[in-house]
Amino acid sequence: MPSPPEVVLTVSGMSCQHCVNAVHHALVELAGVQEAQVDLDSGIVRVIGTGLDPAALAQAVEEAGYGVGPW
Repeated sequence: MPSPPEVVLTVSGMSCQHCVNAVHHALVELAGVQEAQVDLDSGIVRVIGTGLDPAALAQAVEEAGYGVGPW
């Protein structure tokens, strides 16, 4: 079975574990998202799932109050 697709986002504005939790929660609520790995130190978020829409992922992060760089 092939691995699920992955989208990598660069997120700005995260400064603590609460920020990590907020970004994680915003992403895992979206359809198709199976896992969101948020790295506070690097600002990199790896989203794993099926039928992922990078624009929708970025919008969810922005609506949570954080910036999103190019993916």
